[in-house]
Amino acid sequence: FETPEIPTKFYMGQSDKNDPIAGEIQHPREKHISVDIFRDTPLRYLGYANEVGEAFRALVHVNVVRLTYVAASSYVLADATSKANDASQLRWKTDAIKKRRMKHAFFDALIWQGLASVAIPGFTINRLCALSNYALQRSSRLPQGVRKWIVTAIGLCAIPIIIQPIDRSVDYMMNQTLRPWYLEIPGDEELIHHHRDD
Repeated sequence: FETPEIPTKFYMGQSDKNDPIAGEIQHPREKHISVDIFRDTPLRYLGYANEVGEAFRALVHVNVVRLTYVAASSYVLADATSKANDASQLRWKTDAIKKRRMKHAFFDALIWQGLASVAIPGFTINRLCALSNYALQRSSRLPQGVRKWIVTAIGLCAIPIIIQPIDRSVDYMMNQTLRPWYLEIPGDEELIHHHRDD
């Protein structure tokens, strides 16, 4: 899916050619199509590791769940670093501007992925599994082992359902709060590209 459009009124700068901010990027920009290994390859599934860990929480040791959070967090950090490197490939007017834009790209990806890939979905699957287990305990006489597998199945099935709503919600929240402060001119959207081919 496409990243929701950032309201034009929120840009801190102007697109006028006389505006000093608007001159930060030298045109034409060089665009090249390449494969994003963190979004366009199976490596992207590492971002879902903690959701899978939460789904299996009832069946595995808690340290296994913690390890999935380490894997997902490592993926987030690597992706944010990759996005900063992508920003460095654009033709900025000065090195100081390039460094600032690299920081913006890094922290945007770090916050977005941290919320959309780790914190919110992890909490969602955790609570869904806990509520499912509670409901099964109260409404059935299933053996504990069977109940745990049912809860795990519910958690796993919920993962593909919650991904896009959470991604869109985090994009909307950031567009309305954080991004207006560092996306200074129209065109700075090239610093962010949060889409998953799922």
